[in-house]
Amino acid sequence: MPENIIDIKSLDMDARGVGHLVNDDGSQGKVVFVEGALPGERVSFVSFKKKKNWEAARMTALHKPSSMRVDPKCPHFDNCGGCSMQHLEPSAQVAMKQRVLEDNLWHISKVKAQTIMRPMHGPTWGYRYRARLSVRHVAKKGAVLVGFHEKRSAFVADMSDCKILPPHVAAMLLPLRALVGALSIYDQMPQIEVAVGEDTTAMVLRIMAPLSGADEALLRAFADQWNIQWWLQTKGPETAAPFYPLGRELAYTLPEFGVRMPFKPVDFTQVNHHINRVLVGAALRLLDVQKHERVADLFCGIGNFTLPLATRAREVVGIEGSAALTARARDNALANGLAATTSFSTRNLFEVGSDDLLALGRFDRMLIDPPRDGAMALCEALAGLRAAHAEMLPQRIVYVSCSPSTLARDAGILTHQAGYVLRKAGVVNMFPHTSHVESMAVFDLPGPAEAAAIAATQAIAATQAAAAAQAA
Repeated sequence: MPENIIDIKSLDMDARGVGHLVNDDGSQGKVVFVEGALPGERVSFVSFKKKKNWEAARMTALHKPSSMRVDPKCPHFDNCGGCSMQHLEPSAQVAMKQRVLEDNLWHISKVKAQTIMRPMHGPTWGYRYRARLSVRHVAKKGAVLVGFHEKRSAFVADMSDCKILPPHVAAMLLPLRALVGALSIYDQMPQIEVAVGEDTTAMVLRIMAPLSGADEALLRAFADQWNIQWWLQTKGPETAAPFYPLGRELAYTLPEFGVRMPFKPVDFTQVNHHINRVLVGAALRLLDVQKHERVADLFCGIGNFTLPLATRAREVVGIEGSAALTARARDNALANGLAATTSFSTRNLFEVGSDDLLALGRFDRMLIDPPRDGAMALCEALAGLRAAHAEMLPQRIVYVSCSPSTLARDAGILTHQAGYVLRKAGVVNMFPHTSHVESMAVFDLPGPAEAAAIAATQAIAATQAAAAAQAA
């Protein structure tokens, strides 16, 4: 049977090498996505999924390596699904993510940023201050596994180390396996959520049955030995409560703004505290808030951007869909002495309309930081304002995104319908060694001369398209 060999031309969004089979007549055949392969390489592969127009495969041999290839630092890289890009040199990872962002903007919405910002990046190892570790008792191995899932699998990887977790957390992986195995409910604990703060590391045990007295004693001893705080979660995240020791507080700081941000281990916070500081600082500089201005922070969470903004603006309004996070943001503003310049409310921003924005009053500037689903309804509401109440539109919007595809979709709405110009866009390497792309974009309302030039260009393009259609 002939060996399957392919030349890799590019990377896809999941960090798989992309190449094409060659038909018998020499023409280009269907596309193959090869895990572990990089652009410029020639590799052997074996396919594990075949469709009419594409195949998914894994690399079995490397015949011509890329200059961008490096040896993965983690011994579990080939099996663990926590990382997909450790074999790619870090600066090349960032360049690939930048291309993903630009390609999404253009192919989804036909939008190009006037300026591509320099990528923001920081430490590439030990950066993951939040993680959800799966727990599984494997009867065949007679052991408990604690870690991330295997690639393309629901199985938990048999891992003894993790290079993206902080070293003190990685050092607990094997001790955690022994601890869980010694508990009476060893087979009724599906996950451990890890949250690292400035002074405290918390671990949330998801338990499906009550702990025994002996279990509680083991947990206390482990907490004392490893200097962590245990939380217990019996059902949803709202049931998580501190168990031992009590009286500790998780928090991170934003020194540039003199802000200390307490949080609960089940709250949404950025996984990479180093990059979060860079991200917040960059977002505020790009928003360029003035002391007399009123600013909106939409999808505000616990106030990650709201509180720094409150040190710069006259008034900041934070809006969040979760009542629990809204309450936490309000408490954090009070704790930081910023209650007088902030206000918070809870509302569903996935169903917001133009009338809702009108009721909030005019904002000079707006920061949007939505989840992966993006902010389509909000952007459409802004487009609706343009038609009847253009004077109510904020002059500048900074959009922080964790999904390049939804950012691109929303950028199309903001530029083609709401009348904004995409001034700048760039990536933030929040998750090194993974294919996750965090990004930021800046939108401005154009001045009269620029608006006229844009309208003229659009009119010419529309005329040319109509002529081409008529000729066809």
